[in-house]
Amino acid sequence: MTYGSTLRHRIAAPGTTPLIGVHDMYSASLAARHYDGMFVSGFGFAASHYGLPDIGFLAWPDMVAFVQRLRGAFPRHDLLVDIDDGYVDTEVACHVVENLERIGASGVILEDQKRPRRCGHADGKQVLPLEEYLDKLAAVLATRRDLVVVARTDATEEEDILLRAKSLAATAADVVLVDGVRSVEWIRRIRDVVGDKPLLFNQIAGGRSPRLSLSELAELGVDVAIYSTPCLFAAHEAIDAALTELKAADGRLAPVTEAGGVGVAESTALLERNLARTCGDGGDSGDGGAATAR
Repeated sequence: MTYGSTLRHRIAAPGTTPLIGVHDMYSASLAARHYDGMFVSGFGFAASHYGLPDIGFLAWPDMVAFVQRLRGAFPRHDLLVDIDDGYVDTEVACHVVENLERIGASGVILEDQKRPRRCGHADGKQVLPLEEYLDKLAAVLATRRDLVVVARTDATEEEDILLRAKSLAATAADVVLVDGVRSVEWIRRIRDVVGDKPLLFNQIAGGRSPRLSLSELAELGVDVAIYSTPCLFAAHEAIDAALTELKAADGRLAPVTEAGGVGVAESTALLERNLARTCGDGGDSGDGGAATAR
């Protein structure tokens, strides 16, 4: 099967499919040990590639180049890519979708935010007129061949949220995402208006949405869960702690022992798994059923 149809098949299976946000090749290498699917998060990529917040700085050639490196190292993983608003223009959005499908992306998320954009869990979001977004979405859908397309709304007003969710569900998009959902009750309301269309839920630490397990999400009828930043925030915490400890120890590195710690050997072994995958010698593809929570 193609990458798009493989992801579509997993979404259609019972339960909630988790996709783990990765921000660079190293975080992806770690995520690949545990899960079968990755989410290429705009928040994480803006932070790691530019050192800037997720407010519209991304250049599409940088994102395409990153996804190409990911696909080369992880030939059997699902890769769902955040393309924001398609980088403003409809023609650019279609061009990016063509490029991403050609290099092996599994799917994309296209949002209805108006520039200047904001993180989906931040204040100050504005959305495009619905018809303008639907025209862009239709063009993207006509361009893709088998790529999974997630239609996302960042609406914040209650009536508009339900109107847009229902409108997106009526298109040929594969999945609907309402970002920044604030409660379980609202997940139920959105699930009701999108009907049989698969539903995606975005979880981000410290965000507006409730923290829910995959089992809880499955009971609510959520088909896909993206975890935008667990790797990025874990790296933030661990790096800060390690450098604080190094400073306190007057520059003496902590020992690597059998009880714990990562050194040259452990890091090299992790990266050699990527080489094994690309050379056809096996390697992991997540941990099977536990990874997909089916």
